[in-house]
Amino acid sequence: MSAPFQAVIVEDDREMRASLSHLLTKSGWIVRECNSAEAALAEIEKAEPDAVLSDVQMPGMSGLGLLHALQGDGAPPLVLISAHGDIPMAVKAMQDGAYSFLEKPFDPRRLLQVLRHAAENHRLRSTTRWLRERLSSLTGLDRVLLGQSNDVGRLRDVVFEIAAAGGSVLIEGATGTGKELVARALHRLSTRSDGAFVAINCATLSAWTFEEQMFGVDGFLRKADGGTLFLDEIGACPMESQAKLLRVLETGEISASEKVDLRVVAATNERLGGRVGEGRFRSDLYYRLCTFEIEMPALKDRGEDCVFLFGHFLAQMAETYEVAVPEITTEDIATLLSYEWPGNVRELRHVAERRVLAARKGGGSVAAALRLEEGPDEVPDSLREAVAAFERTLIAKAIRAHEGRMEAVAEALGIGRRTLNEKIVKLGLNKSSLLDG
Repeated sequence: MSAPFQAVIVEDDREMRASLSHLLTKSGWIVRECNSAEAALAEIEKAEPDAVLSDVQMPGMSGLGLLHALQGDGAPPLVLISAHGDIPMAVKAMQDGAYSFLEKPFDPRRLLQVLRHAAENHRLRSTTRWLRERLSSLTGLDRVLLGQSNDVGRLRDVVFEIAAAGGSVLIEGATGTGKELVARALHRLSTRSDGAFVAINCATLSAWTFEEQMFGVDGFLRKADGGTLFLDEIGACPMESQAKLLRVLETGEISASEKVDLRVVAATNERLGGRVGEGRFRSDLYYRLCTFEIEMPALKDRGEDCVFLFGHFLAQMAETYEVAVPEITTEDIATLLSYEWPGNVRELRHVAERRVLAARKGGGSVAAALRLEEGPDEVPDSLREAVAAFERTLIAKAIRAHEGRMEAVAEALGIGRRTLNEKIVKLGLNKSSLLDG
């Protein structure tokens, strides 16, 4: 339940002030009273009300003077009342930013309706401003939401709109488009941001493992209580577990005596509706998951965004490796725009990193970083560097192929788990960055 609305009443007439306060308090408002506009300014700054109700004619600063003093981003809406109102004054007040103008005697129901609308709009604007401030500080989300294409504009709008909502979210998009980054943003921009964000890749779990790790005593559902549960590759959820998961999502009950309160964000790199049509995914769970839907745009469909993003990543990588930002040539731009980007934004970021590493040796191009052509910058200076580069590429490829399951990675590479961990540290590999999106 949302917090009650708060109002500051500014009225020099004591009886009228008491009458207005009684009306609002009886309707569930938290009210603060002021007998002058000057006193109201200090009270408004301290209380940060949802709306201000003020008389126009008062000794000292008038209601119109208070209106001008309250101009600025984040100021609460001001509703003016007057026994001496006329049409020109009302029009001027509205043009100067007043939310509404009511003439005494007024209908109490009309006054309450106007104030409620004013307060609701103010809270909506405040929430949007807060979301944008939080969004600007989210590390990694720039990989997804930067750009000028229509697809990215729509994606930004959707993230803002549903972040504070409580319903489940289904994110669909190809590998590398940034699904987990958006899921994390939805969590951090929500009222659950103080809770845990628990991520699980359903494709890595067998039917038995899924049951144990999802519903067990130390399972993901309990860990995500109060926060967000991110179910990546939800289409791989075992059929035998789907009914149980649906029941938890609908009732919150994981046992006869225990309930959880969490938000579910699911993601898939295929059309989940197609699996429903094939009988491989329950339709009732599908509709429960997609209260809100987000479609992640492929990089190849974002036009010149890839050039903009590439420049952004170049600057980041150049700062990381402490080199000058490489120039983007016309040939580089042509390559960026003509390439299909099967790995999407994730691949673009890796290409930017390889371009910066090549620039440390005085060469490089986007085509070379994409390995569409070979150049001298691709040849390491020593055998040790060549071996390290080969191991880095091989291990990174194995981590992605086995989606971070390190036992499987070690087995595929033919080395022990301890040796794998040592090489990951030595080579400076970051498992999270290899798997994000």
